[in-house]
Amino acid sequence: MDKETRNAIERATQRIRRILQEDFAEQLDAVFDVRLDGRVAEEGGQHLTGRELLLRDRIVAAVEHKRRAGMKQADAVRDYIRDAAFTTLNRFAALKMLEPRGLVQECIGRGENSNGFTEFCGLAPALKTADGAGYRLYIESIFDELSTEVKVLFDRRDPASVLWPKKAIFDEMLEILNGADLKVVWKEDETIGWIYQFFNSGEERRQMRDESQAPRNSRELAIRNQFFTPSYVVQFLTDNTLGRIWYKMCEGRTGLAETCTYMVKASGSAPKSSDSAKKDPRDLRILDPACGSGHFLLYCFALLLLIYEEAWHDETSPTSSVTGRTLRRDYATLEDLKKATPGLILRHNLHGVDIDPRCAQIAQLALWMRAQRAFNDAKISRGERPIIRRANVVIAEPMPGDPKVVEDFSATLQPAMVANLFNEIVSEMRLAGEMGSLLPIERTLARSIDRARAAFNEEQSHTKKFLPGLAPIKRQGEFDLSGISNSAFFEKVEDNIFSALKAFVSDAVNGKGTRRRLFADDAEQGIAFVEMMGRRFDVLLMNPPFGASSLIAKRDFEAAYPKTKNNLYAAFVERGVQLLNQGGCLGAITSRSGFYLSTFKYWREEILLKTAPPMVVADLGYGVLDGAKVEAAAYCLEVRK
Repeated sequence: MDKETRNAIERATQRIRRILQEDFAEQLDAVFDVRLDGRVAEEGGQHLTGRELLLRDRIVAAVEHKRRAGMKQADAVRDYIRDAAFTTLNRFAALKMLEPRGLVQECIGRGENSNGFTEFCGLAPALKTADGAGYRLYIESIFDELSTEVKVLFDRRDPASVLWPKKAIFDEMLEILNGADLKVVWKEDETIGWIYQFFNSGEERRQMRDESQAPRNSRELAIRNQFFTPSYVVQFLTDNTLGRIWYKMCEGRTGLAETCTYMVKASGSAPKSSDSAKKDPRDLRILDPACGSGHFLLYCFALLLLIYEEAWHDETSPTSSVTGRTLRRDYATLEDLKKATPGLILRHNLHGVDIDPRCAQIAQLALWMRAQRAFNDAKISRGERPIIRRANVVIAEPMPGDPKVVEDFSATLQPAMVANLFNEIVSEMRLAGEMGSLLPIERTLARSIDRARAAFNEEQSHTKKFLPGLAPIKRQGEFDLSGISNSAFFEKVEDNIFSALKAFVSDAVNGKGTRRRLFADDAEQGIAFVEMMGRRFDVLLMNPPFGASSLIAKRDFEAAYPKTKNNLYAAFVERGVQLLNQGGCLGAITSRSGFYLSTFKYWREEILLKTAPPMVVADLGYGVLDGAKVEAAAYCLEVRK
């Protein structure tokens, strides 16, 4: 995408953000009695209808949820407005991208004259109203339909979706999105990623850096490190990690040798079978530990489509650890495989983590659209496509900050060891928003599970002292830790907690529903993050943050990474190597400073030269990352622990 087109996206994004935030701030103050200075009236005014009172309860609960997570009252209100504007923009940008892909009927391309709304009104002519209420009903019905698969963006229960732009603002937003200068962008997969980057202006980033050399919190850390990775860099790093691994597994006999045009191959003979044992594609795990809009994951998706098909044709392909069977056994025909592959890729292969909650909206939407494109390329009709409900994209953020809700929920967990483990995770996740994938949560989890196992063994020993027939009766479904691994134990705990969260939300009374749902959403994200950090991966791809850690996490960060604490990107490489299997590959674009500055001596000598030596390095220089004043290098490492 050329600079002129990117500039057009930036102008449109900033303009829409401004008008939405101004409108939503005015609505909060004038309608819902929520002031920008953080003051919130105890009760809604008499001017509010019954429906508006319910909406106000959701807004107030969302603001209070942010405040209990550590924000000042005024910051919590501003953050809610920002969330609402971002979600609104993303939803309508998503519709603009779905229209040319045939995934929705034309619905906003010509406003109320769009074909979809015209047909909708043919069934109910009274919906064509001057105030736009009927058009809103139509758009919301599309959101509801899409939320069955892209819930994180289109779920109308999300408090960020409570506000709807006034008609004049709504019309102006559609006019901008439908402008001639943006006509070419909606067919491009990367457009939604640029919207994500440009939502925060360069001026905002400069102001943050002027006020503090180091990021002061997780939001600043995320915003200051939003740099879209160019497509050629994504391809270079992925071709030489995922592409190279499959190339070696196939001893060079793979179509990826031609598809991966940036793959650097050793001259002479093809790789030997002893270089890398074959795997079923379902057992290949890929992680982007700072995934942003999911650019790396999207290109991995394209390569994995080819990998799955090659493995299906390969008579020597091994069985999968997932099913215990080969792809050919699980999918009798190539058509069956193509119908299943997009879901398999999102379920088993691709994983992403970020500290910015908005990434979940962007990355999951982008991956869902990529899956639909794969279905379309395989000529699989909409009615025959399996539903894809979510991707493995999780947000690293503190667990719920309301001690009372945590206490109430913990009291519902049985047995006590599960409640204890949950409380320990909540405590250890307090810096997840600042450290993200750098948080070594799996080490804490291992110690916690060891304590739970010791308590279980002690109880078992105590039970053996009873005479036959007099021991306490074991309740059905009670945890049994005998002979199971830590990962198997955590799977049991995870299922237990998720079931309890659903019950906790459904049992809410007296207006506690939104509060508990926000708690449950955060808790589910936290548990999913812990589970993901306990896995090990074959490929790790990233454009990590660089510079200093956030001030809040400085002490913990330096304690966890004493040898690479001088720069975040060095710590991310160290952490990435920890998260990889033996023979796994890491691809990263970072500052080139680590290759020559004396402060990176340990990074070079202990990580690059001993643990994960470079396979390929590209010294790219200045101006590669849009807006980043850094000389960059792209490189791929292979783990040899």
